Amino acid sequence: QVQLVESGGGLVQAGGSLTLSCAASGRTFSSYAMYWFRQPPGKEREFVTSISGSGGSTYYADSVKGRFTISRDNAKNTVYLQMNSLKPGDTAVYTCAAGRGNLYGPYDYWGQGTQVTVSS
Repeated sequence: QVQLVESGGGLVQAGGSLTLSCAASGRTFSSYAMYWFRQPPGKEREFVTSISGSGGSTYYADSVKGRFTISRDNAKNTVYLQMNSLKPGDTAVYTCAAGRGNLYGPYDYWGQGTQVTVSS
């Protein structure tokens, strides 16, 4: 029922910045907590960050804390992931998810993912 479409991925040099967007369908976007995951090549998917429906609370994995910022614009049905000080280890397919829960899940709907490549 909820469709999520990521955009903004691409190639960036180490130390650079990139901002991803995730656009959601529906009229109840503010009722959903939103999440970002990533999957490096040949590795398992890992949690990156999450944000509450109102945008008032956020949670970050230790690996990205201080470098990445999650935000949302409920009027545009869009969640963002601002990535600064990028490292080659950040190279992955980044996917957004949505759920009617808290910062820790559940993850009910998933986007298709967008590729982020960080060169050294």
